Amino acid sequence: MPTTRLHTSAGCTLQDAGADWDAIRVTRSTGLTVMEILGSRCGAVVDDPVTTSLYFFVRVGTAEVWDVDTTRPLGEGSTVAIPPTRRTEGPGPHWRMCPGEDRWLTDADALKAALEDGLASPRPRLGAEHFG
Repeated sequence: MPTTRLHTSAGCTLQDAGADWDAIRVTRSTGLTVMEILGSRCGAVVDDPVTTSLYFFVRVGTAEVWDVDTTRPLGEGSTVAIPPTRRTEGPGPHWRMCPGEDRWLTDADALKAALEDGLASPRPRLGAEHFG
């Protein structure tokens, strides 16, 4: 199935999940904690200020079996707004962690473990002071 790429007025591209990647949507506060836990194991992350969500990209097929409370898996039939390369601040969706040649995907097992750790205990929220 071909991947849909539609351009938005904010300069983003709406891309279908389930072709090159699936995505996991989490709240910004949870996502910032998860990024801190993952450190260098974190792949690309989109920050969408409209929905106050972060999107982590994982291997195709992950959304079909994903079952983590307070998250939403996005696979085939879902779209994600992909910002222009290297847009690291708004307005609109932007990269919280820019993709690199080999840095698009986060390992789903590592993401799940980081989410479980982040949800289990209160931790300082990396960058939370900027988003109230």
